Amino acid sequence: MDAITGSETDVIVGATCVRLNAKAADAAMIEPVIEQHSLSRRSHEVIVAIEAAGVNPSDVKAATGLMPYAVFPRTPGRDFSGRVVEGPGGLIGKAVFGTSGDLGIRRDGTHASHLVVEAAALVEKPSGISMDEAAGIGVPFVTAIEGFRRSGMPKPGEHVLIMGVNGKVGQAAAQLATWQGAKVIGVVRKDEPYEGHANAPIEVVNSATTKVADRVHELTDGKGADIVFNTVGDPYFDDAHLSLAKAGRQILIAAIHKVVKFNILEFYRGRHTYVGIDTLAFSSVESAEILRSVMPGFAGGFLRPFPIAASSIYPLRDAKTPIGAKRPISRSRRPGGRS
Repeated sequence: MDAITGSETDVIVGATCVRLNAKAADAAMIEPVIEQHSLSRRSHEVIVAIEAAGVNPSDVKAATGLMPYAVFPRTPGRDFSGRVVEGPGGLIGKAVFGTSGDLGIRRDGTHASHLVVEAAALVEKPSGISMDEAAGIGVPFVTAIEGFRRSGMPKPGEHVLIMGVNGKVGQAAAQLATWQGAKVIGVVRKDEPYEGHANAPIEVVNSATTKVADRVHELTDGKGADIVFNTVGDPYFDDAHLSLAKAGRQILIAAIHKVVKFNILEFYRGRHTYVGIDTLAFSSVESAEILRSVMPGFAGGFLRPFPIAASSIYPLRDAKTPIGAKRPISRSRRPGGRS
């Protein structure tokens, strides 16, 4: 925001921001530019000096028109970590992090040197987590937490099947489920072990060589999975459906194709529940409330941030690199020109 009204403070902070000025036809055509902007805050807001900002797939999708409500021009970025430089006295200097469904989509986001955000949207960073690690927690963990909140948190001894267990949401779900004492079965598409943290062993099933539903029923003594967390969507829809126990719940967060065949008879006779999760519907404040609910898990070591490789950190001036790279998009990068 460039203008100051009577409802705003008289403090203006200069910020270096990545800007997307128009929708791109595809990821290769995204052309971020670096601009200087003046930021000011309202009484309920703070200004955070960003130290790291995550790069999520949704950032790219919004830039290419897959989210029709995304506005242009804007600064992208949903996840962040940093220190408060303007706001109530008790918050100045605090190390904080957070995420949002509207930051970087419907309003200016985190890929900048500074961010204006509601004070209630800040989550205090645990001392044992680095700024880079904190910037990668938001979207994956909010998605996983909300999925389990909507489906019912896993109970000790329940079986949780996670489709795409080595993705970041999959790993977050595995951490949460094993923290609660559930038994986790993870599905991958090639011969690979589980790559993340967990509080108990993870049974891994390679869907390229094994019939997923058959293996799940073997591992659960014929019962099936109490919860299926489907992070991939329609490619695993049938396997997920066939793997569900009676009264089982499937969580869906993504899709490649919008339409699937749906057996209504098996659905209601199985007493199944399907839960759809869209974290883009959450404000910054709502997202912070969700994250705070699991901070005891991070404090106790039951939940851990994702490791951030040095090769996956980019300065702000190289904003296009993670988007155009011929490898998975970086989870975190450090803006340049820190103050």
